Amino acid sequence: MTELWLQIIGIGEDGLAGLSPDTRAALGAAEVIVGGARHHALASDEALAAAAARGEVGWAGAGAPDASSARPAVERIRWPSPFNALVERIAGFEGRRTVVLVTGDPLWFSAGARLAEAFPDAVIHPQLSAFQLAAARLGWRFESCTPLTVHGRDAVAIRPHVQPGARLLILASGPETAAEVGALLVEDGYGASPLRALSHVNGPKEAWTEAPAHAWGEGRLPPHPGLTTLAVACVAGPEARLAPAVPGLADDLFAHDGVMTKREVRAMTLARLAPLPGGMLWDVGCGCGSVAVEWMRAARGARAVGIEPRADRRALAAANARRLGTPGLEIREGTAPDALAGLPAPDAVFLGGGLSEAAVDAARAALRPRGRLVANAVTLESEALLLALHGRLGGDLTRISISRAAPVGTRTGWRPSMDVTQWSLET
Repeated sequence: MTELWLQIIGIGEDGLAGLSPDTRAALGAAEVIVGGARHHALASDEALAAAAARGEVGWAGAGAPDASSARPAVERIRWPSPFNALVERIAGFEGRRTVVLVTGDPLWFSAGARLAEAFPDAVIHPQLSAFQLAAARLGWRFESCTPLTVHGRDAVAIRPHVQPGARLLILASGPETAAEVGALLVEDGYGASPLRALSHVNGPKEAWTEAPAHAWGEGRLPPHPGLTTLAVACVAGPEARLAPAVPGLADDLFAHDGVMTKREVRAMTLARLAPLPGGMLWDVGCGCGSVAVEWMRAARGARAVGIEPRADRRALAAANARRLGTPGLEIREGTAPDALAGLPAPDAVFLGGGLSEAAVDAARAALRPRGRLVANAVTLESEALLLALHGRLGGDLTRISISRAAPVGTRTGWRPSMDVTQWSLET
């Protein structure tokens, strides 16, 4: 591979002026420049020629002082369509000095991160991110903010991060994103939260608009420009839903038909499943999806596949995934072990339904190293199976007994729920 043939450069609204001398030199030496229309405009031939005339960058392209003795004209490439062809297209330029221009920090919610994985020898030229610029304009301590993106994603994904006092910085997907986010905040009881849309920060077109979330959600403000960062200071109203990332959400936050893993048992189950960033869960017999949803909320980038034979419960799981901000939950029809074939390898498996030796064996065979398997039982038959599995495979057995205070005539007493036997195993 030609040494240093690929350079990934983050560029901001201030264009060439915001680049370091080394970065400008890499751009000026490029034989191929790849980027979107906006990136090419910020680093146009005219801009590079003007910088060369000032001695700020070497440039042998159109308009350069030494263009007559220059190398061949620079080839400019727009983002390929479909965008997924980006890696293959750029690989074809190997051996030529190639620059890819991206917005802001190349490794933060950017195509630059995908390219860095595909081409580990690429040189990365960092830039201030839209998050940092927005925080600076607002005077927010950056470590107290949560950076998010809904660019090309469902806006409901912000919901796990909407908490009293939270400060969210959100990359918008398009002109209507502020209205979508405002409507979500109103629905969750945060309609009074100040929401500021900051556009083209640090450039000549910089502008911002601020209003309460409910004003955005009601469509009383014009659409913001497409290149916008939303800043939300979350203010919980009296009707706000409290839905922290810690497992054990209130049962009434889920739509269900009465059959679900209840709050206390769910918290203990998730503690055994141990959600980790980027981890994959199989939720077998997922019902209304409560365990899978909480798994995804508990760790950044956590993924889950729910297996459920009943269509009505799959519909409940899909509704809960949107309601609680995990639209990426994949829900499949089927029963174990047959439905487990071909799924992505799991880091954890929960058998909340469809418990059988065959399902356990299939799950164990699929688990990654340090994988966790958890099964819950409430019937005598299922408990007997867990006892047998514990005898054969080891692991931990736990009996979970929950009682709640309830009226007893004119007084109050403890009303027990059905005991749950829980078996857990680490591979």
